[in-house]
Amino acid sequence: MADGAHDGVEIVTFGCRLNAVESEVMRGHARAAGLDDVVVVNTCAVTSEAERQARQAIRRLRRERPGATLIVTGCAAQIDPDRFAAMPEVDRVVGNDEKMKAETFATLDGPRVRVNDIMAVRETAPHLVEAFEGRARAFVQVQQGCDHRCTFCIIPYGRGNSRSVPIGEVVRQVRTLVEAGYREVVLTGVDVTSYGPDLPGAPRLGQMVRRLLAQVPDLPRLRLSSLDPVEIDDDLWRLIAEEPRLMPHLHLSVQAGNDLILKRMKRRHLRADAIDVCRRARDLRPEIAFGADLIAGFPTEDEAMFADTLNLVGEAGLTYLHVFPYSPRPGTPAAKMPQVPGAAIRERAARLRAAGAAAEAAFLAARVGSTAEALVEKPGLGRTEQFAEIEVDPSLPAGTLARARVGAVAGDRLVAERVAVPC
Repeated sequence: MADGAHDGVEIVTFGCRLNAVESEVMRGHARAAGLDDVVVVNTCAVTSEAERQARQAIRRLRRERPGATLIVTGCAAQIDPDRFAAMPEVDRVVGNDEKMKAETFATLDGPRVRVNDIMAVRETAPHLVEAFEGRARAFVQVQQGCDHRCTFCIIPYGRGNSRSVPIGEVVRQVRTLVEAGYREVVLTGVDVTSYGPDLPGAPRLGQMVRRLLAQVPDLPRLRLSSLDPVEIDDDLWRLIAEEPRLMPHLHLSVQAGNDLILKRMKRRHLRADAIDVCRRARDLRPEIAFGADLIAGFPTEDEAMFADTLNLVGEAGLTYLHVFPYSPRPGTPAAKMPQVPGAAIRERAARLRAAGAAAEAAFLAARVGSTAEALVEKPGLGRTEQFAEIEVDPSLPAGTLARARVGAVAGDRLVAERVAVPC
């Protein structure tokens, strides 16, 4: 969760990077409308825990700001607007399509609930965010929605079907951000690797990235958000191999390491596919690091199936894990499957997190003695190309790109021994 307040407008953001982008768009709309004493809660629906945290935050925010206009939006509000409208603390409920429109914030005296049919939305309007408060990197939305129907996932019902931002608009946004001083841009969406088939000429993600890098030569660092292992196209593979400005860090939507569980999830890859993608990328870019989303305790998962997922961490060489204890979402097929007991889910999630912590510790230890390029995010702290946190000279301002020799590991961070700022 991230919080931000300015000029009487407070945005509280849960969930993904796409939500972070959209929160900045809403902040701009609210300021342009001259709003004051307004709180916007941008919810997530990926787990029941995310929804619980949002409701808890809504109650807390009402206590803290009793006179504010409290607006709830995001995926949880899109999927179940009545539940949030029934909360006495809430003044307005706004859908995922409506929250991106300036007129929604210009006319707060309209209907209390504004949530349309997200499946009827056919385009993703490009929203230029010229500044990200408190961030050294900028996020650019290139895609929205998802055409797949994984059995555990409710998100398509919050985001709608897949739709893409035209390449020219992505280039324009990134160029504007680079001119504003950003040194790293992250391309984000709900299902980024499905980019393009709805656009003229049906470009793939790799083609868009290649054109972006060619047309914005002053962008030093480009990073991609979560990728589907089976949708990495040939252009993207070439960029992984040959383009130093594309960061050697891929986050993969893996979810499980057992083939039967993957089929029951309705994923389109198998265990061997995930391992092969990591092996191929590492052959092309030996210094690359991998993150992965993994679900613990999916319905019907037994100990042997879980062991396949646990062992995948080492076999694929995963470094950063996002572990989700399975949470049944009403309306999804998985919610009707035989469930794993909650205690077993929590225990398996803990074992996965421990495996991830060990993998990350080994990765960090192997970086000692190497040289890294760090993007300073805030005084004293930066991120390397592989997304590892690194302690740097606190006198370096945020947004600086600094060449650092890694001298040690402190907890879950690298420590720079020497730092030289490139000219």
